[in-house]
Amino acid sequence: MNKLALITGSKGGIGSAISSRLVENGYRLIATYYTGNYECAKEWFEEKGFTEEQVRLFEIDVTNTQECHDKLEALQEEEGTFDLVVNNAGITRDGQFKKMAPDAWFDVINTNLNSVYNVTQPLFAAMCEKGNCRIINISSVNGQKGQFGQTNYSAAKAGMIGFTKALAAEGARYGVTANVIAPGYTGTPMVEAMKEEVLDSIKNTIPLRRLAKPEEIAAAVAYLASDDASYITGETVAINGGLYMA
Repeated sequence: MNKLALITGSKGGIGSAISSRLVENGYRLIATYYTGNYECAKEWFEEKGFTEEQVRLFEIDVTNTQECHDKLEALQEEEGTFDLVVNNAGITRDGQFKKMAPDAWFDVINTNLNSVYNVTQPLFAAMCEKGNCRIINISSVNGQKGQFGQTNYSAAKAGMIGFTKALAAEGARYGVTANVIAPGYTGTPMVEAMKEEVLDSIKNTIPLRRLAKPEEIAAAVAYLASDDASYITGETVAINGGLYMA
């Protein structure tokens, strides 16, 4: 029987690479999409060549606590207990803090950080009961070092790291591990659409002089999800080309 995984933010550059890798590794994947975006999610599903046996598209607003509780409890009854949860949903609303509107702050905190509670909490008890399960949260290098114009994003991504360490302590006795991956600049379609001179200036700040490949982030997820990583918990795996060395 295939292992069961859930991923938020499945359609983005990193999320799409993670989704493909998990399907390649034999997971039955529940890929969430935002309320009302079915056509966009379906187009992604078809472009990737997934089958309904491999991937189930699942509509949910990860910022809505009650909706997540109700829908995810019902989902567990239908699909069973999850072996893996990947929290990858995220947005940016960049701007200098002195000019930052409340919506720019709370939209990012709700989508990037509160969603981690909303999605993980309804599933965690069953995962502890099952044992040998994995929770992987996708943070960012900017949650480790901070970034000008991203107080909201950096706060949310740093909060994910603290959340994960505490959750790892709670899950350890049940064999449930919780870890963070903190990517640096990654060659997603959105990033690679930047002007060449902007991309070159970014690469020049990175010791390895290139962007990460989404597949490299996905490979780290696959490893942390595997039995080979069963003794790793509460850790942050930085994949940033040497941009920040903690």
